[in-house]
Amino acid sequence: MDHLLDNIFWNTLSGRHLHLSSGTECARRYAQGFSPIVGFPDPRQPDFAALAPFCEPGERFYCDAWSGPAPDGWRIEAESTMLRMVWDGTMPEEDEAPDAIPLGTDDAARALDLAMLTRPGPFGPRTIELGEYFGYFDEGHAGSRRLIAMAGERMAAPGLREISGVCTRPGYQGRGYARRLMLKLIRRQLLRGEMPFLHVMRANEAAHRLYLRMGFRDYRETTVRVVTPDAPYVP
Repeated sequence: MDHLLDNIFWNTLSGRHLHLSSGTECARRYAQGFSPIVGFPDPRQPDFAALAPFCEPGERFYCDAWSGPAPDGWRIEAESTMLRMVWDGTMPEEDEAPDAIPLGTDDAARALDLAMLTRPGPFGPRTIELGEYFGYFDEGHAGSRRLIAMAGERMAAPGLREISGVCTRPGYQGRGYARRLMLKLIRRQLLRGEMPFLHVMRANEAAHRLYLRMGFRDYRETTVRVVTPDAPYVP
């Protein structure tokens, strides 16, 4: 199982989410509208030339595990490090969020709005279609319905399922929404025989400490870069 985690971007895009991606045997990306993530068979030697026909100028993609100068026709817009963490705790005894609402396609705009506000990681208009998503709403005044917290699933490989999109709207933080939603997903994944894992930016120490207390352990720290094509692809 460990080798699948080592290159989980590629193992997802070329496996369970192949039908939601585009590319070749040398490089793949999530289709437009999903999370802007790319993968390569060897992430240390990414073949951006093979990826270029499936990308447009201005698109920003997340990739991991490689260093060195930008390839021809591409620009590195950001670079940082992230921690890949795997569940090392026990099965939650009960559903910690029985009142959470499943999110569907009708909630996609609300989910994207919350993600753009809180920046939990790469997120697109169709990201909630990648797995189960649950959230909490504040009905507010005059019948308004605002998504205030959510968590869901993104990447997957045999025996592995990622928890992703974890975020809470400012003003509603500190009430345990994110933790309860995560534990709900963890329990559901373990019952399906899947090992939960997640990613957290190294700079987000508060989230990292929370995940350690919950029962996750550090698996690997890796470079993460945001890249964009400089010009339209020319065959």
